[in-house]
Order: sequence, then structure tokens, then C-alpha cells
Amino acid sequence: MGRDAWLLVGALLMGVGAGLGAAEAELVPPKLLSIRGGLGNVFAKLEAGGVVSIAYFGGSITAAPGWRPKTLKWFQATWPKARVTEVNAAIGGTGSDLGVFRCGQDVLAHKPDLVFVEFAVNDGGAAPEAIYRSLEGIVRQVWRANPETDICFVYTIHKAFIPDYERGFCNRSTTAHEKVADHYAIPSINMAMRVAELHKAGKLIFPFPPKETPPEGKMVFAHDDCHPTDAGHELFTQVITDALKEIQKASRPGPHKLPEPLRPDNWEHAKLVPIAPSMLTSGWRKLPTDDGLGKWFGNRLPAIWEATRPGEKLSFRFKGTLARLYDLVGPDGGKAICSVDGKVTRTVQRFDMYCTGHRLATLPIAEGLEDKEHAVTVEVSPEQPDREPVLKQVRGQKGFDPKRYDGTVLRVGYIMLLGDLINP
Repeated sequence: MGRDAWLLVGALLMGVGAGLGAAEAELVPPKLLSIRGGLGNVFAKLEAGGVVSIAYFGGSITAAPGWRPKTLKWFQATWPKARVTEVNAAIGGTGSDLGVFRCGQDVLAHKPDLVFVEFAVNDGGAAPEAIYRSLEGIVRQVWRANPETDICFVYTIHKAFIPDYERGFCNRSTTAHEKVADHYAIPSINMAMRVAELHKAGKLIFPFPPKETPPEGKMVFAHDDCHPTDAGHELFTQVITDALKEIQKASRPGPHKLPEPLRPDNWEHAKLVPIAPSMLTSGWRKLPTDDGLGKWFGNRLPAIWEATRPGEKLSFRFKGTLARLYDLVGPDGGKAICSVDGKVTRTVQRFDMYCTGHRLATLPIAEGLEDKEHAVTVEVSPEQPDREPVLKQVRGQKGFDPKRYDGTVLRVGYIMLLGDLINP
């Protein structure tokens, strides 16, 4: 992960301590393992030597070459007669609020037998009500697609979570995850609890500078506030595999039943909608998929449309309550003027202080709308964002090219809707 990506993750996680002042009655005590409804279907397929697909759905801790490939290797070694494959559905710096929209494309399209869900850290700054909506939406999407797909929540840790754990509680975001897990009888494995225990006992330290020699007898869990070292990922893997052995003993196969929603306003029907050329003015172009940004981000955005000139527009109609765009921000990103039903709702810049490179992002247009038909327009603004905060950092560095930081560019991959597109 590049420097700008690490900085982005740090920024996204600045709010993870937001729940530290929450009343203790609002938080739940941690459990290393909660078996609940078990994982009977995937274990039955493993024991039968079948073809098993495991989806890893989360943020950068899951995207890293750590607990994800290590647990996959454990599955493959433990059930050598089964053909176990993975679906890497992790994107760094993203939480369940994006996950609920991309669940269909990045997870369900691959027909997984088991979905590990890891969003507790990147959900750290979100309000519990927002977490309930998105996380419950993910669960309901999975079981609506296939009630025999098993789900397991796994909880990683950020340094800001330590005070809550040392007081005997899960942090706020993990508490929200646990309440969804309870409602749907989903097993959960809390690796964060083990890390916090070892930290309190003085056996584990983080963050710790990568070039320094750690004190004797202490494990360096992470060099920053949350991304584990290989030793940290080994610790995660041991907790997970030990838990899976216990879950298997208590699991029975069978379809999962969808209870009444925990929240009636959950985002079960969140979706990604492809952009059609008919929605675009003539100045947009589709990026090639064999080179540049189109190739780099093609695994998440199979089609990326780019507009560079002010005045170019993307327009569509939908019936529903929320509209966003799944897009890219970057050094040459411009500003998007968003209008709903003929009124400008906001102007959103596609550049920030972490844009020394391009990355996936979401562009908010409007939410909380009346559930009826709406007309949406997103227009390229003639104004550029203020790039000076970034230019101060990079100006004078080797290879610096000021042309990279000049532009009014919008690059868009999907429309994100709570509702349905109305075809022209």
C-alpha cells in the first residue's frame, strides 16, 4: 500500500474513537467466539470433498496478504479432498456503507459458500444506526440470493478500540456488528479481544516503528494503529482457525431463515447500476481496459467513463430515496455539481489531501429523498479544487509533474441507488 493510501486509511479512521465516550450500557462485553447458528453448510461441503468458494469481504486488513490467504491455506490443508477457492472482495479504506452496494457484484456474483465479513475497523467512525442499515443490508442480500450461504463476522482492531476492550466492552462499531449478528444468528470471531488481552498483559505492542528493535518478549502486532505485521496476522489466523474448529462441532447444515428486519430502513435493496452511453453528453469517453486507470481499477469498475471538460453531464431518472456515484478521485480530479429535480443539492470535489494518486471513492448526490421518481444530473464544474495543501507536500519531490495536478476531471464507474433506475 502506497503512502497516500496509508494516509487515507488514517484519515478514514480518525473517527474510530468516536464511541469511546458512549455509555457502557450501550456497549456489549466481548466474546472470543459466538457460535450462534453455526456454519453447517460450508462444513458439510468441505467434509464431502466438494467445490467450496470462500469470500473475504472487508477493508485493507483483509486485502493484505495476511489472515485471508493464511486461513484459505488452512481450509485447503484441513480438507485436501475439497477444492477450496477464494473470492477477494476486500477494498482498503472502505466500510460496510460501500460494501452493501458492491455486495452483489463483488461477492454474490461468485456464488460463495461462506462469506467472512470484516468491517468493524472501517466502520469505526460511523454512527450505529448507519452501521445497522448497511450491515443488515449485506446479510439480507446474501441470504436472499442463497439461504444456504454461511456468513461469519470477524472483528479486527484499531488502537482507538483498546480503552473500551480494557474496560471489558467491545467498541461502538463492533457492538453494532454484534447486535446484527445476534439478530440473524451469525457466528462471530473477535480477534480484537485477544489482541487487547495480550496488550493489557504487556506481551504485545503497537504501533511500533518498523526499523526499531522491539523489547525482548514482546510481539509487535502492527507498525501503525491497525494493520498487522505478519506476526499479527498469524495471531488473527490462530484465533480464527481455533474458533472454526469449535463452530464445526456445533454446526448443522440447513437453509438460513430471514427474520423480520432489525431496522425497516435497512439497505437490503442497495445496488450498483451500470452507466449507459445514453445518460452522457458527447464529451465523455470510456477508458480502455487494457491500460492505465481502466486496467488498474477494472476488477472493481469494469467500465470507467471520463469527462474532462466543464459542462459535460451525466443524467438519469430513478425511483427511490438515495443516489450516489461509485467513482475515482485523483490528482486531476475536478468538482461535480449535483442536481436533483432541477435543484442543485451539492457540489462535491473529486480531490482531497490524499490524492497523490487515484483511488476508488463514492460521490454523494442526495439521500433521504421521498420515495418517488427523481431526475438527477451531475455536471463537470469549471472550477478546480484547491490543490495547494497537497502541492506543498509534493512540489520539489523527484519526478514531480505539475500537469498531474491540473484538471476538472470526473471518472465514474457506476450509479449507486436505493431504488430503481427508470430507463429512458
